[in-house]
This record gives sequence, structure tokens and C-alpha cells, in this order.
Amino acid sequence: MSAIVSRIERHPEMHRLKDKRLLRELGYIDGRWVSTLQGAVFEVRDPGASALVGNVAKLGDVEADLAVSAASTAFAKWSGLLPQERAGFLRAWYNQIVAAREDLALILSLEQGKPLAEALGEIDYGASFVEWCAEEAKRTNVETVSSHLRDAELLVHRVPLGVAAIVTPWNFPNAMLARKAAAALAAGCTTVCNPSPFTPLSALALAELADRAGLPAGVFNVVPGDSKTIVERWIDDARVRIVSFTGSTQVGRSIYARCGATMKRMVMELGGHAPLIVFADSDIDKAVDVAVNAKFATSGQDCLAANRIFVQRPIYEKFCQLFAARVRQLRVGYCLDADVDIGPLMHKASLDKVRAQVRDAQLHGARTLVGQTEFVENELYFPPTVLTDVSDDASIMHEETFGPVAVVNPFDSEEEAVGRANNTEYGLAAYVLTKDLARSFRVGRALQFGMVAINRVKLTGAPIPFGGFKQSGLGKEGSQHGVEEFTDIQYICIDTAA
Repeated sequence: MSAIVSRIERHPEMHRLKDKRLLRELGYIDGRWVSTLQGAVFEVRDPGASALVGNVAKLGDVEADLAVSAASTAFAKWSGLLPQERAGFLRAWYNQIVAAREDLALILSLEQGKPLAEALGEIDYGASFVEWCAEEAKRTNVETVSSHLRDAELLVHRVPLGVAAIVTPWNFPNAMLARKAAAALAAGCTTVCNPSPFTPLSALALAELADRAGLPAGVFNVVPGDSKTIVERWIDDARVRIVSFTGSTQVGRSIYARCGATMKRMVMELGGHAPLIVFADSDIDKAVDVAVNAKFATSGQDCLAANRIFVQRPIYEKFCQLFAARVRQLRVGYCLDADVDIGPLMHKASLDKVRAQVRDAQLHGARTLVGQTEFVENELYFPPTVLTDVSDDASIMHEETFGPVAVVNPFDSEEEAVGRANNTEYGLAAYVLTKDLARSFRVGRALQFGMVAINRVKLTGAPIPFGGFKQSGLGKEGSQHGVEEFTDIQYICIDTAA
């Protein structure tokens, strides 16, 4: 860790940025870059080096209102475009993103801390949604209706909802904004976007590229600043017709309650506490590989992370041995160093929560196969940790774990595994390892999760409906369903009597 600490004075690394104009520090409203009259700013720091990356305009109520006014004004013209015309703007935005891929990844790594290789993957992932939605814009159709009325023609079609408020998290600052905004724009909505104050630079870089792509003024607005202030303003504004939010379940509940006053549509991707079930008939080497990748991507700061690993007892000890050996090989380091697997946690609150969960599990009798019992102060880097034989009473078994800590417990029967996996308020993603095809279907359907991966890690992408059950959210993102979330169905009945 000493090599990491020495980097505190080394930053910034922005000399690597080929296109300096992508580092934007002002808000983007109605096609213009804006600040507050007082010039208020907030710092964005690299969590891996404690170095200043940028001073971003701290916008507030006034700018939040200006953004909604701009989006509301732009809505009539944007929604009135032919679908293929909207698709053309999205395609141009996609081309800009692809051309700026390396610079976008650098900005993302420096403000979020994830290794550069992961950041490049996120840029590609985010761009895929823009490309997909460019095509999907031309296919937002609904079924025809055979008339039940004499002398009447029935028309049913989809109409955009209006202004969409988009609120994005810090763990995927590029991809989450791209996924949400592209769907809204494809549907014909205009957008006001509030990125996490920890990672606003990725969103502002996307705004710069949207501007270059020629998106009309007011269609895509980015308002950085205190999220509570800005988002509450949008929630209370009747002109905003839909809120798309990714973040914690706790915050999601408060948004859900407050949106009732103006009857807004909501799409929410909230917390996760994914189980990973390894049956005794599975390929154990593959199971270990899946478990490592499902748990430790983005340093475990991922709502899809496999937080609770259940292994059938006949292979439990062997799995723990192999899994621990793999985890010990993971390299902790700075985002721009080569071959880094684990970067820093985002902030001290995340670090404190992970430490508390580990200590609590240990107090409840958990074995620590990998990791340390004493923690280094004043660092956001947390060592990859494997805990086994963890009591169901430990907090880590019930609270989402946003860090590089894996919990491995044994089970005996299929029924037990499914029951323990479902014993959570969350229902976003689950993973299953088995060679039994019938069990794959049986367990997959029994799991109360919106997405289930069988014998693999990667399951998301632009063509699939991303979303969870229970306290993990509302609605879907990605696929045709993600675009449809930003529309409503209108029915028109025309009298055809002579």
C-alpha cells in the first residue's frame, strides 16, 4: 500500500487527455455551458490518489428550474421529429462517444478510481445503449386493435411522456447516464440529468459530445451540484413527467413517496444483494472463475455483485480453497497502473461500512480466509476479503455489500439454497452454477430475482430488460422495454360512418 500513498502528490494525470475540451467543469443547460452567479464550485477528487481532478460548478434551484424550462420548451420540436431523425442524432452521438473512447475512460478512471481496463469496458457498454436506442427509436410501435364498435376505426400508439429527470450514481457514471438518456431521447422525451457529485465529469464529457453531435438545445441538459437540492426541485415540478433513478433503495423509497404528489412515472434501479449458488455437479474451476468475476468487478461496488456465495457441502471446502487462492492473486492498485484488478472504494462512508460489516461477521464467528483483521487508516483501498461460515445473523448477510468482500457458506439441498438466496428484500440478480439442465430451469424460475445468470457472469447488455424485483426497483432499462418506459399509450377512436 505504501506505493499507493506516495501518489498523493503526483496527480493530475490530465496530460494524458488528448482532447482537453472533454474535461468540462460547468453545467450544460439549453445548449450552453453555465455556472452560478456566485461562481460556487465543488471539488472532484481521484479516490485512488486524493488528488484534485476538477472544480465543477455547483448548480442549485435556479439552474434546476432553467434546465426544466429548456427541456420543456424543446420537447415539442424534439418529440415532433420523425423517429428516424431522432435516431440520426443518437447515431451521431454514438459516433462521437466511440471516437473519444480512450479519453472518456481516462476521465472515468480518475474521478471514480476503477482500473483503466474496466473503465474502457464501461465506455463500450454505455455506447452500446446509445447505438441500440438509435435503432429502437424507429420501432416504438404498439399492436393494432380490431374494432369492437360499428363504424369506428381504433388507433393505438405510443407517445413520449415529456421531460425526463435522470439521476445517476457514481459507480457507473458513464454507462448509467448513456443507458437512461439514450432511451428517453429515442422515445421522444427531453432530459434533465443530475450526475453524482462524486463523478460529474463523465456526464459533462457526454454533454460535450452530445453538443458536437448536434443535439438541439434543451434536449439534453446536465446539472451538477447537490443531488438532494436539484432532484427534489425536479420531483416537485409538474413539468417533469418521469424520474429515472439509480442508487440506494433507501433514497429510492424517498423519491417514490415524493413523486406521488405529481403522479410521475418512475424507473428505479436500486440495491442488490446477489446470491451465487454452486451445486456439487458444477465444474468447480469454472465456478471459482465465475465467482471471482461476479464478486470483484468494480472493486465490488456493483449492484450485480455476488455478495452471498452458497456452495453445496460435498465441494464446499475444495471450493473455498480454490476461491481463496484466486482472490489472493487479485492486485490492488492505482487505476492507471497495469494489471490492476481492485481499485479504491469511492469514499470514506463506503470504506467505513465495509469495515463494519467485516468486523461484525468476524464477531459472529466467521472465518477470514483472505484479508486482514487490522485496517490501514487514511486509505480508501480495501483488501480483497473472503469470509466463510458466516452466521445468518451477521449484517453482511442482509445488507448490500459495496466492496471487495465475499461471503461463502455451505448448503445441503436445492430447497435450502433457493430459500436462503430468496431471504432478502432485494431481487436484482442471481447466479447459478450447475450442469443439470432441468435444475437450471427449476432453480432459475424459483429465484425471486429479475435477472438470473446460469453458468456465466455477464448477462446484461443493450438488448435485455435490466431490472429487479421487490426492493431492487421499478421498471426496466435496456431493450425495447427500456424505451417504452418513457412513453405512454394513447388510444384514438375515429367515427367512420358515412
